[in-house]
Amino acid sequence: MRKTKKNSIAKNILHLFYSTALSSGLNAAALIILAYYLQSYYYGMFSVVLAFAMIMGYFTDAGLSDIVIREGSKKEVDISILISSYVKMRMGLLIVSFLCGLFIFHISNAGHSELIQTGYFLIIPMVTGIALQSIGTTFFQLIEKMQYYGLIRIISSVCLLLTLSVGMLFHFSPLFICSLYGMSYLTAGMFGVYLVSKNVRIRIKSPFHKGLLQNLGAFTIGGLLFVMMPQLGPLVLEKTISLKEVGLFAVAYRIPQALQQIPFIVAGAYYPVMFRAFNNKQLDDHLRHNINLLKTISLVGMAMTIPFYYMSNIVIELLFGHKWIEAAFPLKVLSLMLTLQAINIALADGLTTRALQTYRTAVQLFSVIIGIFIYMLFSKSFGVTGAAVAGLTIECIALIGYWLCIPNRWIIAKRVVIPYITYFMGCLVSIDFFLDSLPILAVVINFILLALIVIVDKENMEKIKGYIKTLGISQRLKSKKSEGV
Repeated sequence: MRKTKKNSIAKNILHLFYSTALSSGLNAAALIILAYYLQSYYYGMFSVVLAFAMIMGYFTDAGLSDIVIREGSKKEVDISILISSYVKMRMGLLIVSFLCGLFIFHISNAGHSELIQTGYFLIIPMVTGIALQSIGTTFFQLIEKMQYYGLIRIISSVCLLLTLSVGMLFHFSPLFICSLYGMSYLTAGMFGVYLVSKNVRIRIKSPFHKGLLQNLGAFTIGGLLFVMMPQLGPLVLEKTISLKEVGLFAVAYRIPQALQQIPFIVAGAYYPVMFRAFNNKQLDDHLRHNINLLKTISLVGMAMTIPFYYMSNIVIELLFGHKWIEAAFPLKVLSLMLTLQAINIALADGLTTRALQTYRTAVQLFSVIIGIFIYMLFSKSFGVTGAAVAGLTIECIALIGYWLCIPNRWIIAKRVVIPYITYFMGCLVSIDFFLDSLPILAVVINFILLALIVIVDKENMEKIKGYIKTLGISQRLKSKKSEGV
């Protein structure tokens, strides 16, 4: 492998932010096109199949991506052998996932031939694409070159938007539209593997890196539960409410689900750094990075919550049309998930990078089990709104669980979790009470109040000043170099 200089955390966050913002925007546009084109019945069917495909896609990884980053943070590791072993395991898991997953999908939906047929057309190309994309994104996360990580995601989103636009233009059937959706993932996956092959040699006959098997079970179960969490709604709701109502819930849920990728990928910039700090027994540095991640990611989550909380009616009508207006209040409730999910990601990554993956898995398992019952109970009693409240409740349960399990929990609570959440919820609710009829003004005022967190928190200000100073020095050095030339 060619040795390249790693990016700084700030630079990686910048690359991930613009690439994720762009890819999330394109994905949102694709969902808008899909919702306009498909009726709520077909959109509900698509949502069920998509949820199953995402879970199958995870089984092609089985927690290996996190283990690769953990192993790659060790100094003595041969990256070529590590990646080659990773690719071989992914291909084996892809075959097993197809054999087992399609069998289960067929049995669980026996008698619904239209749903089964849609599943085959979407699942096969999409799951293959997810596996290939993950090889690329994991490699570039490992070497801390997030610009290529982001590029793979952008290519996937561009392909998705273009193929769905073409499908709508030529009035393709819903079945063929699902096939195009899956092919977009496959195209980006092939591109991702190509980029990896340009940076490291993938050898099929290379020795196997046995470290990939260390603690694999906890990573596999934990990762599966993390993937299942956002897919739990459509899978459970299919049994409790109509497909039309599932479609309404899916429209409301897809927006925060797509935007969740922003805090999730920002956390990815800290992930290898936190692993490296713990592996080198630099526990104070690990805590410092974890707190910085919590502060940054919390602010990102809050900033995303604000417009959707106050303007859910406007967003739904503008993006999907008046026929989907029943999804507005569920979107308002689910927008709060963006803040909770962001905090949960940082707390959970703090556990994983401290070799406490078992605790993370236990919290996820508990949340999923409780979540199934909550979704069933709330949706049967209150329909789509109940389902939205259930989704929010699950995230609250997970947050409490992660916080109880993480070391230095009181330091983290005192410096981030309690002050940030208390301040934000106080602002959100009070402004909503007084400015309910003026949503745009409410958004502006809440953003101003959110900015005060950055100003009041001395650590945030010092970090910003340090970054500006570093950026200024870097620019001056570049200017001197150019003058010397």
